[in-house]
Amino acid sequence: EGEDRYASIYDAVHHVLVAGAWATKLCHAMIPGAKVGCMLNAGIYYPRTCSPEDVQAAQAENRKHYMFTDVQMRGSYPAYVCREFARHGYQIPFQADDAAILRENTADFVSFSYYSTRVVEAHAEGKYDSNLLHSADNPYLEREPWGRFLDPVGLRITMNEIYDRYQKPLFIVENGMGAKDTVNADGTIEDDYRIDYLRGHIRAIKEAIEKDHVPVMGYTPWGCIDIVSAGTGEMAKRYGMIYVDMDDKGHGTLKRSRKKSFYWYQHVIKTNGEELD
Repeated sequence: EGEDRYASIYDAVHHVLVAGAWATKLCHAMIPGAKVGCMLNAGIYYPRTCSPEDVQAAQAENRKHYMFTDVQMRGSYPAYVCREFARHGYQIPFQADDAAILRENTADFVSFSYYSTRVVEAHAEGKYDSNLLHSADNPYLEREPWGRFLDPVGLRITMNEIYDRYQKPLFIVENGMGAKDTVNADGTIEDDYRIDYLRGHIRAIKEAIEKDHVPVMGYTPWGCIDIVSAGTGEMAKRYGMIYVDMDDKGHGTLKRSRKKSFYWYQHVIKTNGEELD
């Protein structure tokens, strides 16, 4: 009661950013040559139309996502954030050495998750939840069962935008699609839709590396094994290449079964991504 929620949130954000810079400093001191990254929930916003207002709205949404990474990669708060803080009458609670710690201990690479792109239009304040990837429609893309767009080209676009912004290597640490898997009578799980999703996105990464010369340190899909979805809190939204026998109520044997995508991805690894078909 009586708390300034805006100030409390961004006080906490500042302390986390400074703590991250300290952790980077300590890691570099303890392990010479070590690389420390940051984490970004990526997937750019497209403007709904070519209206300048929609383009401006997309720019604003993209900036919301880049705010934390801008500080971690550049070592200071960007001007657009400082302007936003000023509009709210908020002052960053800098301690004596905070600015120097942030400036001198930036991250070495950007690790990020990518599931989908999003679309935004002007004058839609509060309509879209950027964390859960709610979005205006995109008539050029299909959606997965929970509404995210299937957009491998968007991954290549996002990779280029991140690299253009920071000029440091990228690491894709989450990439996948949620789907309702069906276990056949013989126990097999034919999840060709997941294979199609991963194949398209791995090809997009390959194009970003070979055609756009974006440096990529690695790629890990989300995920290896079915777990409760962090976004929706249900087991039915499965991401894994290994099936787990459990339903949304927690009922099941917990038996693990390899899906078709497991064997496909196993071959992708063996061929270092050269054989995706």
